[in-house]
Amino acid sequence: MEELYSKAETLALRRKHIGSSCKVFYAKDPLKIVRAQGQYMFDEKGEKYLDCINNVAHVGHSHPYVIKAATKQMELLNTNSRFLHDNLVQYAQRLTATLPEKLSVCYFVNSGSEANDLALRLARQYRGHQDVITLENAYHGHVTSLIDISPYKFDQLGKDSKKEYVHVAPSPDIYRGKYREDHPDPASAYAEEVKKIIEETQKNGRKIAAFIAESMQSCGGQVIPPVGYFQKVAEYVHAVGGVFIADEVQVGFGRVGKHFWAFQLQGEDFVPDIVTMGKPIGNGHPMSCVVTTREIAEGFGASGLEYFNTFGGNPVSCAIGLAVLDVIEKEDLQGNATRVGNYLLELLAEQKEKHPLVGDIRGVGLFVGVDLVKDKQKRTPATAEALHLIYKLKEHQILLSADGPYRNILKFKPPMCLTMEDAKHAVETIDALLTEMEEATGMKTENNASTNVQCKRKTTEESSPQEGASESIGHMNGAACRQENGIYSKKRSVPSKRIRT
Repeated sequence: MEELYSKAETLALRRKHIGSSCKVFYAKDPLKIVRAQGQYMFDEKGEKYLDCINNVAHVGHSHPYVIKAATKQMELLNTNSRFLHDNLVQYAQRLTATLPEKLSVCYFVNSGSEANDLALRLARQYRGHQDVITLENAYHGHVTSLIDISPYKFDQLGKDSKKEYVHVAPSPDIYRGKYREDHPDPASAYAEEVKKIIEETQKNGRKIAAFIAESMQSCGGQVIPPVGYFQKVAEYVHAVGGVFIADEVQVGFGRVGKHFWAFQLQGEDFVPDIVTMGKPIGNGHPMSCVVTTREIAEGFGASGLEYFNTFGGNPVSCAIGLAVLDVIEKEDLQGNATRVGNYLLELLAEQKEKHPLVGDIRGVGLFVGVDLVKDKQKRTPATAEALHLIYKLKEHQILLSADGPYRNILKFKPPMCLTMEDAKHAVETIDALLTEMEEATGMKTENNASTNVQCKRKTTEESSPQEGASESIGHMNGAACRQENGIYSKKRSVPSKRIRT
């Protein structure tokens, strides 16, 4: 592919014309990506990278079925939703069919931030309440209303940055949180913390409009709430006239495998009042949605203000949304998330047993976190080591990010077409790099039999149909895509025994 500018020119122009707060991955040596296909991305030199970062290209980069649907509709019409069009109602019908029955009314918007901002408006209009309960380390979007309820962001602005109408509950993290895996009932214990906040706000004459949480915290460190937590929180919030908002922007659309929505991991007896969705909904096309109950929607309409969104729900966006739903079903991407996700968790659990740097493995489906620590007993975050590792993985053409409050959690949230071979290759590379790092820093691997143990689990071609079929969830203690051949043909050494961050 012919480039308009060299990489150096592109970088110089970006620095000149793009705001400095708009960061790039791998700031020391940014990647210039010129095309992508499936789970692979390609730079300007044609080098191929395994993409374990992109939960936006949900069904795979440049999926031909999605592209065809977009092109076909764009050739016919694209306009706003004030005109009748079948795509809008067909998509709303298909989307709500994936949700519990009471979640039946859609508002289409253009980004996860727009969706969460609108969800707050719905919640506040419903009972006329104002206050919001959010979680530690939460991130819900970049607009002002959402920065205000995102400790992941406002904590960076200083101790006085939290607004009086915002209340922060402990993250239901059973590895690093207040109530850990040895607690007899962490779900109830964490829910009681929310109840205490509600009681305190009421004493101060304030009223709760909403509790908002990602169904699994992403930026907060790949945190999976203990089963039963949401039910109890919803009970306490409903009792004072508030609503429960489930933010599925990062984790929805089958990423968890068995279920289409991550909130369903809590059980059939939990149904949120509002669900927000974005990122994977359009496979890279800017679109998002808020789905709520008829009662809340009618309360919003009772204000007398019309809600209109210029681009939300346009025919092209809806055609793309329909195509994404088709691909998830036709290519059994939920099944793939379960099979490959379970396999990935098994491989990573082996690394936990072997490497002192691996403190915890947690995840479900293709949403997995690796918590790196300097000390397994103290659970001291290994922040510098995580940064070093993601840069070294880039050298080996594997793209992974680190996040969480200490930036020490390796985040796997790849396109849903990731294969077992991809998972095996990624973990083998992590194994080799961790061994190199531990040797350089004087840490010893716990399995001294080999410093470069190959992952012994079977790949897709070797597995029986039953293997990996059950869904793994929680902490590990102890051919759904278009695949290109040859990504692993080059053997690379693992240089550099000095950790540089």
